[in-house]
Amino acid sequence: MLELLFLVPVIPFASFVWLATMGSHTSRKAVAAIGVGSIAACTVISLLITGSYLSSPPLGGAYTQVLWTWISTGGFTPQIALYLDALSLIMMLVVSFVSFIIHLYSAEFMLEDEGYSRFFAYMNLFVASMITLVLANNLLLLYLGWEGVGLCSYLLIGFWYQDTANGVAAQKAFIVTRVGDTAFAIGLFLLFTHLGTLDIQELMHRAGQQWLVGSAPAIAAAALLLGGAVGKSAQLPLQTWLPDAMAGPTPTSALIHAATMVTAGVYLIARTHVLFSLAPAAQFAVAVVGAATLLLAGCSAMVQCDIKRVLAYSTISQIGYMFLALGVGAWSAAIFHLMTHAFFKALLFLVAGIVIQALHDEHDIFKMGGLRKDLPYAFWGFVIGGSALAGLPLITAGFYSKDLILWQAWSSTQGSRSLWIAGVIGVLLTSLYIYRVIFLVFYGEKKMEVAHRPGWQIKLPVVILSVLSVIGGFVNIPGSLGNVPAFTDLLHSALPEPLEMHTAGLREALSEGIAAIAFLLGLTLAYLLFVRRRRLPAKLAVTSVGYVIHRFWFSDWGMDWLYDRLLVRPVIWFASIDRNDFIDAFYSAIARLNEMAWQALRTTENGRVRWYAAWITAGTVIFVAIVLWS
Repeated sequence: MLELLFLVPVIPFASFVWLATMGSHTSRKAVAAIGVGSIAACTVISLLITGSYLSSPPLGGAYTQVLWTWISTGGFTPQIALYLDALSLIMMLVVSFVSFIIHLYSAEFMLEDEGYSRFFAYMNLFVASMITLVLANNLLLLYLGWEGVGLCSYLLIGFWYQDTANGVAAQKAFIVTRVGDTAFAIGLFLLFTHLGTLDIQELMHRAGQQWLVGSAPAIAAAALLLGGAVGKSAQLPLQTWLPDAMAGPTPTSALIHAATMVTAGVYLIARTHVLFSLAPAAQFAVAVVGAATLLLAGCSAMVQCDIKRVLAYSTISQIGYMFLALGVGAWSAAIFHLMTHAFFKALLFLVAGIVIQALHDEHDIFKMGGLRKDLPYAFWGFVIGGSALAGLPLITAGFYSKDLILWQAWSSTQGSRSLWIAGVIGVLLTSLYIYRVIFLVFYGEKKMEVAHRPGWQIKLPVVILSVLSVIGGFVNIPGSLGNVPAFTDLLHSALPEPLEMHTAGLREALSEGIAAIAFLLGLTLAYLLFVRRRRLPAKLAVTSVGYVIHRFWFSDWGMDWLYDRLLVRPVIWFASIDRNDFIDAFYSAIARLNEMAWQALRTTENGRVRWYAAWITAGTVIFVAIVLWS
């Protein structure tokens, strides 16, 4: 069954080609069947491969499928080859299954859009690129998938390109992530020149043999890969593109946040964890970036009024938790949270889409209210997804994955109490801002009438993801609750971690208890501020201090303002004063000469046939004379 691995990326690539070339001539029903069916086929094959892998694990816990040699020059022979181990298996499952759920939802949600076939073509290419990324056995092929998801994010964020703002948001996402991609590309050159290969497993082996812990090449390589991960996963200081990426259709937002794009950076660091283990300074930087990002994004989420922007900042914050885990060496905890986050974040975005569509494309949570009876599916789905995001103790998947990160941030030799405290504060912020949305949207006075109700293709994905947002965490119940963490054990062959990180004890139970208290405190504050005393937040926001803080957090801590003045305006200024330099004058002169030649030739086209005949005769005479006299 493992031999079918190549079909997982090939099928969505093939459906993309069909939809891109023939989609405009295909009925919407056929487009949906091809677009959704291809991802369904990927999911089925992924499940069959998983069953085969678990029942008969390949030798060494990994299976490599070489399709062909891509390039062969000067000792550089990267292959088009797929690598399957526990890590890529889990990522393949998450990407294919969650993407299928989102595609099924999209078939109904986007039905009235004039770009229906174009939408599914882009979405299929997105999934194919992400699967290529996670299954690649070498960093060059991984980089191909990496750039593929970047291209698709640009196409889908700017999907409604008729609105200039959407095009600007797409350009911003593309340009900002290119900064990280440039660092990643330089890292590939550094790794190949020092270690002579880009095959990931051989690369990790050679790095462990040739580089000492803390050596300059190891730190440089890890730092460059971190730069790529920071850009793609929207972490400080390159997080500014993701909130604006909400310009795209809601299913696109769900796909970017849950199954593709932003999780790519987390996967890259986990896949190259050996490099980061050899560079403690770079690994510590990963933890610091994650801790700072989860706090800053959590604060920004508390003051947003657009329901999708709240969820965007929550993604930035939750990816911050994953970076925190990676930074303390808790590799499996990061991937565990990536999986559970995929379930509840996809759920939250799909429910947000239901609400937005039901209220005439309204995004402002302060213009909503009282929807829990009119949209019960949306209400319960958002409550379950929001509770999982906040980490409702013992019940939701988010509790188990986030608490594992918090505990290992405390217990790991690479962790610290400061990192743990940052994580706990993040729990409080998450609980506060997500229940703020729940109370404002689904409780209180009804402000708008529901104009559209979802069909079964929208309801079914909500139900499935709601179930997974609850039971998804049970695969890795911690030892403090009397269970063996099966998910961690599965990943151990691909992501080995120190045994002391998994020992249960009183301190682990204490960490879980404090996190539960932080969750309850956030919920209580949200209830007091947005149910019991609904006018108080508005009164605080208009005070001098409250206004400054609100605007500062609302504007993403002034990051766009800072980049505009440090980078954008200086470049524009330099371009304006350099517009008439010598080089431009040279090419302008060439253009002017061509224009003059065109004007001269233009005068010969006067419509007088006798003149044409005369010129032809004169030319013939001159030509014959040249031939005779030469």
